[in-house]
Amino acid sequence: MKSRWAVFLLSSVQLAKPQSMIEPMEKAIRSGEFRKITSIVVSRRGTVVYESYFDNDPHALRNTRSATKTITGMLVGIAIEKRLIAGVKAPVFPLFEDHEPFKNPAPVKSMTTIEDLLTMNSALECNDDVGSSPGNEEKMYPTRDWLRFTVDLPVRSTRGFNYCTAGVVMLGEALQRATKTTIPEFAQKNLFDVLGIQHVKWSYSPTGVAMTGGGLELETRDLVKLALLNANNGASNRKQIVSEQWVKSSVNAHLRIDDLTEYGYLWWIKSFQSGGKSYPAYYMTGNGGNKVVVFPGSDLIVAITSTNYNTKGMHQQTDLLLTQYLLPQFAP
Repeated sequence: MKSRWAVFLLSSVQLAKPQSMIEPMEKAIRSGEFRKITSIVVSRRGTVVYESYFDNDPHALRNTRSATKTITGMLVGIAIEKRLIAGVKAPVFPLFEDHEPFKNPAPVKSMTTIEDLLTMNSALECNDDVGSSPGNEEKMYPTRDWLRFTVDLPVRSTRGFNYCTAGVVMLGEALQRATKTTIPEFAQKNLFDVLGIQHVKWSYSPTGVAMTGGGLELETRDLVKLALLNANNGASNRKQIVSEQWVKSSVNAHLRIDDLTEYGYLWWIKSFQSGGKSYPAYYMTGNGGNKVVVFPGSDLIVAITSTNYNTKGMHQQTDLLLTQYLLPQFAP
């Protein structure tokens, strides 16, 4: 399919209209009205039309926390296209025979699929939003073997969306075992190198496996490149990196979270309201208010990075930057 997006030029151009919203936005950020915003990059059709680094470092690595999950989904799609993983319906527990016997055995648990983990809809009793949940990520981090922690979890009585970092850790372990290479090596060879992404820093579990649920650090422009790859139907420079079908499945709503938000394959999906208009979008997001948002109808990508971690209102302030300043300035 021919895309109307440019293919990863990411050159900078002068804005076509006056920067009426930019000066007050930058003033509000620098004054601390918007807390700990570190960078904003805006791209239209593959061309950067605005970028600002509020820590004065365009090459700084940004820890966007759980935005890593979305990148993990891209890697899974590549592995499926290469037939290293059978498909989204493939069960994951058979890959972990070295961890048998599993605690809390149950048929529904053993049938956990790749898709269950991609959509946060597995049977595992795991919810990062509930402190008492057996699978809450804060209970995983102190353990030595995060995979053991996850495969031993009990099962829940009802299914539905439960935000579960441990499930994406399990997905990363499945990816590494299925591809027979480390996650950083697979990512660099099959995704990052093709996009010209070289400045990368992974976090690791105590057992030395790259953390696929969060903590991957990238430059802001490289975050935009990854979002642009999705917007461009998985292609870059006429080379298909992620299959077009995978891209469509990834940003298709598989589960409803609330009245405004749906979930794809580790992508969030909702519309942002600004100036009386609705802007459908899908995005990767992480602790601190970090967001990389694709607005398909506007040919627009916005990356906002922040270190406002574990703070009430962190995501709301990012959304306010989008709806009060950036969409009025850059959306057609």
